[in-house]
Amino acid sequence: MTAHRALAATTFAVSLLFGASAGAQQPANNAPLKIGIIADFASVYADIGGQGNVEAAKIAIEEFGGKMFDRPIELVTADPLNKADAAATIARRWYEAEGVDMIIDLPTSATALAAMEMSKQFEKIMIVTDAASSDITGKSCSPYTAHWTYDTYGNAQTVGSAIVKQGGDSWYFITADYLFGHSIERDTGDVIRKAGGKIVGSSKHPLNTADFSSFLLQAQSSKAKIVGMANGGGDTINTIKQASEFGIVAGGQKLAGIVMFISDIHSLGLKMAQGLIITEAYYWDLNDRTRAFGKKFFDKMKRMPTMNQAATYSGVLHYLKSVQAAGTRATKPVLAKMRETPIRDAFTDNGVLREDGRMVHSMFLLEVKKPEESKYPWDYYKVLAEVPGDQVFRPMKDGGCQYVKKD
Repeated sequence: MTAHRALAATTFAVSLLFGASAGAQQPANNAPLKIGIIADFASVYADIGGQGNVEAAKIAIEEFGGKMFDRPIELVTADPLNKADAAATIARRWYEAEGVDMIIDLPTSATALAAMEMSKQFEKIMIVTDAASSDITGKSCSPYTAHWTYDTYGNAQTVGSAIVKQGGDSWYFITADYLFGHSIERDTGDVIRKAGGKIVGSSKHPLNTADFSSFLLQAQSSKAKIVGMANGGGDTINTIKQASEFGIVAGGQKLAGIVMFISDIHSLGLKMAQGLIITEAYYWDLNDRTRAFGKKFFDKMKRMPTMNQAATYSGVLHYLKSVQAAGTRATKPVLAKMRETPIRDAFTDNGVLREDGRMVHSMFLLEVKKPEESKYPWDYYKVLAEVPGDQVFRPMKDGGCQYVKKD
């Protein structure tokens, strides 16, 4: 972890020497295909992405065969320390000077949007698997960026609407004070108001906050039925733990985690997390295909993958298959293959990459099990519904992406 702290200005390469050539034609330049991962390795989002994203990418490269154009596929990583300017600097250096062909992950919305500007400038591919703002495929979209896992609009549609239907029609938000949190509050608020509910207030907190007492007291005094957590990772875990200490749920209010992950449930334990309604794009125990990837990941990390880690595997694998099919690393032919080829893998069996960059796929509405309902390790969820992607994600015509062709 300490080494990764210093990686904002440094990268390291890992040559993966697996198997035989993928069979594509040798490109004009003889450089190896290079994939870069910009991740949070040591802070609030390390558990949901971090080293797990690196291992997921390695699994994808290994499954592909380890080589492209008769050269080993290389992986480089860096930690921007959740700073937008650092992410932009890394992306610029990688694209401009170090021959990186594609960048994946991006731990926060601010880092993603900053790095996306470099992707546009150098006309290189970027796949966002961790950042969540729906602006990534909306007003801030890029013709070279794919948004793979989830977004604040989709999660709001899935969780927010379900909770309002159950009677949770008054909300108070505890919101991370940057684009990600603002996007959750905005998108979920829109869903709530459309369904006839109301927002009674919100509190904003800095990223990686330790003490949520003042925010929870305000939420408690608001008398809102639902306390919506417009944050993620360690911030969400701390909110839930401290809400228990303040007797929020015991007092009759309910917590809503708009963006939560299986790693959060594992950290909280089922006794504290039981009954939470959440949405995820991937759950390791859905079917034989998800379980097979989960086992490979568990063998490396000794924990089950989050949806972001499964999505990183998926994004890398789909990118490699598209380069192979295009017979070139050139951005536009590869993007064309990525868009025309359905995504069918351990992450999703119904994915389609849209023109605005949104990868559309089903999301799952889940309820966290009671301790006595869990039969084996990481058996954490009951599946309430599989929600089709066209019901989850914002219609392309409504996003405001300037690169989408108008009819």
